[in-house]
Amino acid sequence: MDGRDGMRAADADREAVAERLRAALGEGRLDLHEYDERVQNAYAARTYADLDALLVDLPPVAPAERSAVVPASLPAEPPSVVVGDQPVAGGVTARWLAEVWLPYLQVIGIVVAVWGVTSMLSGELLYFWPAWVAGPWGAVLAVRTVTGLAGGEPRRRAIERERRRERKRLKRERRRELRAGESDERDDPSPAS
Repeated sequence: MDGRDGMRAADADREAVAERLRAALGEGRLDLHEYDERVQNAYAARTYADLDALLVDLPPVAPAERSAVVPASLPAEPPSVVVGDQPVAGGVTARWLAEVWLPYLQVIGIVVAVWGVTSMLSGELLYFWPAWVAGPWGAVLAVRTVTGLAGGEPRRRAIERERRRERKRLKRERRRELRAGESDERDDPSPAS
């Protein structure tokens, strides 16, 4: 392995290959099983050669400007993480971190607010009991974060999420096809012999 092929791939490179594979699935170039295998291999790839091998039999994507069919306007890329109504920058790892830590931060905020209100109502600074909630739970989450990041849990979650999304999409397509078939049968009643 010389040059670029032997170089280590980054998460952004893996994401780009996964996106190209999604496009190939949408174009009908890959079936769902092959897509699933290739996406798993993309997220497990270490070098550019590993990633290139996943795309070798797929044609390159033409930019929308040079495509025969140009959309009226290119859709904006949705943010990868949305907390409440606010987009958060980052990718798969940021989304996973938000899923792990957001409930903790919300509960701690509520608990500290309750402590603050009770302290104000009593007219003195009460014992800071929220530490008993925040400390142990925070320690458990810190260990989970370190082990999850080391074990690649964010990528696994992203793959699972993509699989569920794809299954839902295929299920909707099958329902539409069945409905279309049923409406065709109702529209074209053929006489029974």
